[in-house]
Amino acid sequence: MTEYKAFRVELADKIAHVQINRPEKLNAMNADFWKEIIEIFQWADDTDEVRAVVLSGAGKHFSAGIDLALLAQAGSRLGKDVGRNARALRKTILELQGSFNAVDNCSKPVLAAIQGYCIGGGIDLISACDMRYCSADAQFSIKEIDMGMAADVGTLQRLPRLIGDGIMRELAYTGRNVDAEEARRIGLVNNVYADHSALLDGVMGLARQIASKSPIAIRGTKEMIRFARDHRVEDGLEYIATWNAAMLQSADLQTAMMAHMSKKNPEFAD
Repeated sequence: MTEYKAFRVELADKIAHVQINRPEKLNAMNADFWKEIIEIFQWADDTDEVRAVVLSGAGKHFSAGIDLALLAQAGSRLGKDVGRNARALRKTILELQGSFNAVDNCSKPVLAAIQGYCIGGGIDLISACDMRYCSADAQFSIKEIDMGMAADVGTLQRLPRLIGDGIMRELAYTGRNVDAEEARRIGLVNNVYADHSALLDGVMGLARQIASKSPIAIRGTKEMIRFARDHRVEDGLEYIATWNAAMLQSADLQTAMMAHMSKKNPEFAD
């Protein structure tokens, strides 16, 4: 596997485990993070052997969000011309958004395993994942409001579709902490595990279950869910009809039917 500065990446049992690996800095998102995450998720997308991705953080915390040193560096490059400053800042923000778009656009299901702090940019990141799970010590916060800014890397756009508009506004306006049980209650996470070890075991088990399914069917399911999120029902129905006109000719359909009839576990090609 490629060596990364901000991540550790492993591939086993058709599951790519992508771990933010800056535990001494609470997995804060530095310049290497923003660049490498695009490369990693492009690799996951392009690699047929990868059937699912588990995203986690090393150490006690998932992520404390964007590295403040990176913000200070961006601020130090600003000059006296407001127009040119705005142009430079907009370019930087769009580049950061592209990093998490790479997660959202990945054709493989992405499962986030969250422990400890998940604040600021951490919320942006998990909002771009397919499913979220946490340990009992997890704490969530849209912290940007306490830094005098609006969250700008995806939280305000993606989170309302996960937890609803009203509760998202409350969290975004107040910056208050959300514990694990509340996160489950509002739909931010699917399940809460007792500790970090149980969390990783549980999420890896779910990823293995997904990886055992037809990769053609999983790819189509994710594509249709994402398309439906951004389009009318009628558009989604038209798209799935066109998509399945081709995909139902896959050998995976026959493989699944034969396995079901013989009461055996199907084995699908990558």
